[in-house]
Amino acid sequence: MIKVLFVCYGNICRSPMAEFVMKDLVGQAGREREFLIASAATSSEEIGNPVYPPARRKLAEHGIDCAGKRARQLVPGDYGTYDLLIGMDRGNLRAMERLFGGDREGKLHPLLEYAGRPDREIADPWYTGDFEATWRDVLAGCRGLLTTLTGGGGRP
Repeated sequence: MIKVLFVCYGNICRSPMAEFVMKDLVGQAGREREFLIASAATSSEEIGNPVYPPARRKLAEHGIDCAGKRARQLVPGDYGTYDLLIGMDRGNLRAMERLFGGDREGKLHPLLEYAGRPDREIADPWYTGDFEATWRDVLAGCRGLLTTLTGGGGRP
């Protein structure tokens, strides 16, 4: 089983979007049993809160339900639990490295690395208000990640 954890600052916009987009793509591919997919926050600010309404609406526009998702904070044990920990931006990756004491197994990656844009970040729609741009970037990253993980090339 391939275990993937998506990570952003609050776990109410970008990382839950990535979690549920990836679950949807995996489901469309008929590979649900091969994956464990979740998301978490680097901060404690939103813990227990549901997905932010505009993010929830953007997912719903594409037929994706995220009901029941509540923000949770990343914990040190997540490094051992997950095969990949995917950050939405450089700040997320730095926070994960601090929490985990580095990345000794090479598990930390930016999502847009899998869309061929490793130097770009997923913009935080909490600040930009542009949930469509975030949707497009998350979808591109998740499609690339799924291709990589299911034999389409590249490293996990």
